[in-house]
Amino acid sequence: MILIVDDRPENLISLQKVLQAHSFEVDTASSGEEALKKVLKNNYVLIILDVQMPDMDGFEVAETISGFSKAKDTAIIFLSAVNTELKFITKGYLSGGLDYITKPVDINVLLLKIKTFYRIYEQNRKLNEVQEKLLEEIEFRKQAEHKKDEFISIASHELKTPLTSVKGYIQLLQRSLNRDDKTMAQNHLEKASTQLEKLNELIVDLLDISKIESGKMKFNMKSFCADNMVNNAIEMLQQSNPDFKISKLGKTDEMIFGDEMRLEQVVINFITNAIKYAPGTNQVNVTTNIKDEKLYLAVKDFGIGISKEQQHKIFDKFYRVEDNSNRFNGLGIGLYICSEIINRHGGTIGVNSVPDEGSEFYFIIPTTEEEILKNQI
Repeated sequence: MILIVDDRPENLISLQKVLQAHSFEVDTASSGEEALKKVLKNNYVLIILDVQMPDMDGFEVAETISGFSKAKDTAIIFLSAVNTELKFITKGYLSGGLDYITKPVDINVLLLKIKTFYRIYEQNRKLNEVQEKLLEEIEFRKQAEHKKDEFISIASHELKTPLTSVKGYIQLLQRSLNRDDKTMAQNHLEKASTQLEKLNELIVDLLDISKIESGKMKFNMKSFCADNMVNNAIEMLQQSNPDFKISKLGKTDEMIFGDEMRLEQVVINFITNAIKYAPGTNQVNVTTNIKDEKLYLAVKDFGIGISKEQQHKIFDKFYRVEDNSNRFNGLGIGLYICSEIINRHGGTIGVNSVPDEGSEFYFIIPTTEEEILKNQI
């Protein structure tokens, strides 16, 4: 849009009609003060500014506009019938004008200049868009590189910890066998097995994320009993965490369609995290129900919780809650894998949490093949 500023109505009307006849969108102001108010409210590609005006001349208006960040890309053309001397033309350029035209005006020349300014404005706009996209891409690549380096560091540490423990327990096991202390040997063997299981879980997660990234994560979709799947997950984790009471609320005898092993993997991850991030507590609730051909499953703990700001990032790849990254081990990929599994089932995954009161992780998936396919489209 073009803003014409002139204190003489006849000049405004005549120039406005000419520009509108050439398909330009035009706005007008009859004083410098009115022009400044309009510049603050609207975006203009070009301002055609009369020099000789009462109260506030064109130079003062241009100098003021040049201080507006909103108008930093707006071009200014001065028009003057009186101030045609070189010193005034020079002052016009120093005041922020890109051109200074004296009257009488050759309308064809003015139109060519206006079209040129429009073309320059459009080119600058596109260049700015490209520059912003490039900056966003650079920022994304810096963050991605940082996350990758951080992940490699974390993964190296997490993998090394159980390996070091296994090595230590094997050495202790050897000494116990040399002393023929079978009880102690059995104890060391059990602890080494626990560490090997942790190592196996880490490797499985790494393999899963690799499959997700390459699009090779396979799903064995078939009908199965949802209740059996949930019960199996609870039974396994209850045995390995006897100090915790894992309560199941609700019953889901119906058959559902999906990958039983992958969905059980999600339930196990939810319960494992509920136990892990709730030190000092001993209760985890697993709620299930089926309604309107959708399975709802939620795992609630009464632990440390997650802040509102971090909840929307919790399913991102490699994300670890900063406050707890040094207190709890993990690669920051378990929940990301869970979200990918639920997405492949055409479902939704989420969390409700209050710091220091606990968290409830949940997912909702269709129970029929038709609904899964419909939600994946």
